[in-house]
Amino acid sequence: MAKKRSATPGKGLRGSKAGLVLSLGSSALAVIRASKQVRRAKGTHDKLNTADAVAGMLPLITSAALVLRQLRGRKRETPEAA
Repeated sequence: MAKKRSATPGKGLRGSKAGLVLSLGSSALAVIRASKQVRRAKGTHDKLNTADAVAGMLPLITSAALVLRQLRGRKRETPEAA
């Protein structure tokens, strides 16, 4: 009988330091793009569009904070020898 493989094996790239840094970079770019959208919406004085843009930024900021926390936790777990 063949083993079933899950769609997301282990931690994969997301669990590695390089994957976390890549995820943080993409989150940062998404936050920059969303902040431009907020500025554009404020320029048109459209309150609903501005609120939508700000609400869209919140999950991006939270995602970036979670990835940053994982990176900091990984740094504390494996201190480098000086």
